[in-house]
Amino acid sequence: MYYLTKELFFPPVETASPEGIVAVGGDLSPERLLLAYKSGIFPWFEDDEPILWWSPPERMVLFFEDLKISKSMRNIINQNKFKVTFNTSFREVILNCKKISRKDQPGTWITDNMVEAYCKLHELGVAKSVEVWYNDELVGGLYGVDLGHIFCGESMFSKVSNASKIAFIALAKQLEMANYRLLDCQVYNDHLASLGCVEIEREDFMMVLNTNISI
Repeated sequence: MYYLTKELFFPPVETASPEGIVAVGGDLSPERLLLAYKSGIFPWFEDDEPILWWSPPERMVLFFEDLKISKSMRNIINQNKFKVTFNTSFREVILNCKKISRKDQPGTWITDNMVEAYCKLHELGVAKSVEVWYNDELVGGLYGVDLGHIFCGESMFSKVSNASKIAFIALAKQLEMANYRLLDCQVYNDHLASLGCVEIEREDFMMVLNTNISI
């Protein structure tokens, strides 16, 4: 296990533990966070744990041509009941992601320090958000880190049914129009799979990240 010092450095992702931990410790400075994402690494830890830096052996991603929008979801979108905005309420989005109750999860991995760290990244134009509104109330959204050719999604929330799906679909369509290579969703869950996300090998993900080419 590699323990980080004050030096701005990460070991190669190939040195990760079998479950995907690359390093422990360090800080959540904007410089270190940006280096992590550019290196295929992201932080994921509980409040009572040291900072854990991950690059899992399999990465959950969306290739935009695989995006799945069900007929019922298309009907909801076409009703125009929801308004979608980009980067208008970043702090509200991340705070909602932090507070929202999640099935089979007693707490949240979004610590207070992480909130402030990503808000700093947002101020630098690196971290971005999608907001979903209903009757002028924020009811869903997501946030992540924008690398210019890959968007690394971090977390999303819904206060009403389908709101996070609307945010995800809106982001995917915008990224596709801007010729991004893929949307990084980090680790598998059924919700992401239902939207068309698939797992790829870490080596393939790193190839797209480092060479800006499709696979």
